[in-house]
Amino acid sequence: MHATRPTPTPPPTAAPARPTVTELRLSAYKAHRGAAFRLGPVTLFAGASGTGKSSALEAYEALALLGAGGTLADAFPDPVGCVPERAEADAEGRRGFRIGCTVDGPAGPVRLDLAVQVVPELRVVGERLRTGDGRTLLTTALRDPSRDTVQAEWHTAGSVPVTRAPLPGDRLGTALLPLRVSGRTEGQRQVLAAAEQVVVALRSVFPCDPQPQGMRAPVPAGEGRLRRGCDNLAEVLHRTRTGCARRHARLAAVARAGCSGPVRDLDVEELADGRVRAVLGRGAEGGMPVGRLGEGELRYLALALVLLTGPGVLAMDPVAEVPPAMQTLTVLADGFDRGLDRRQTRELAALAAQICADGHMRLVGTVGEAGARAARGRAGVTVVDLSP
Repeated sequence: MHATRPTPTPPPTAAPARPTVTELRLSAYKAHRGAAFRLGPVTLFAGASGTGKSSALEAYEALALLGAGGTLADAFPDPVGCVPERAEADAEGRRGFRIGCTVDGPAGPVRLDLAVQVVPELRVVGERLRTGDGRTLLTTALRDPSRDTVQAEWHTAGSVPVTRAPLPGDRLGTALLPLRVSGRTEGQRQVLAAAEQVVVALRSVFPCDPQPQGMRAPVPAGEGRLRRGCDNLAEVLHRTRTGCARRHARLAAVARAGCSGPVRDLDVEELADGRVRAVLGRGAEGGMPVGRLGEGELRYLALALVLLTGPGVLAMDPVAEVPPAMQTLTVLADGFDRGLDRRQTRELAALAAQICADGHMRLVGTVGEAGARAARGRAGVTVVDLSP
């Protein structure tokens, strides 16, 4: 799979303060072979059906699940479908796939590469964690297929330069290192810093796919966080509308720009049965429940709410031991422009570019050709064109 990308921006002279995934590698995954995608503040994958737009986001989300301590089965519910088509088995009859990423941060660029066996059984066969200048910090390898572990080696740089130990064969070794490395030597501290940087970046992810059919009915009032499908949008608006007047006013302005008819404000109505529903203020015409909006308008409002909130409002598991100011939230939005018209896509792309400019949030999404045309050329937005 090939991609046409803009000339890459020269690397910054100083390492970013917040760990950030800056490259996604799909060495052998589904339709992708030898693909490496630079990720900017806002990155939108475009291309014809079947070129691998959605699979790029699926690979990113799988890495995020593994970074949070999930198993291979959690991250890859259909592992056979991840094996590249026409991929031949090796001499032992094994077939699998390879993915990886680069995370920039205080420890400098760190590369993570993972090889996964699918046939005859799902397991890790190799993992490598390296610095940007090529120093290997961690390697794992499948030495004995009869065991459910891999043999790991990590850099120590003390009296014993390398530490060897078995690690589970169904999990990401990098995510386990903070529990296994004491940090007594300078080498161990380098390994810990690199592993923790990767884990923080991968865990700071919110996959978002608003489902309009679930957003129309009133919902119970509560203190819940916005779910992946945004079906509890009214509950979250009820919780946040008084928490930040400036943010709520900005969301109302976004609604005015992308919803049909007059929009004075965005409010929440409390019903007699304890449920709440979101309402568009129509001025002299009164209010209209947002459930009457079209699917595109509902998706537009939900995505705008995601961009204008953060980890404390979104249903995700941020790294509690790391201050929010030191984390970068990445929103994954497959079908970012699904159901949206050109105006809505343009408004959302502009909002994403503004929000992501300060480095606290990033967006990786997929768009159709119309969405790509609306976003292409906008400052702060990179459109990655995939070709067959």
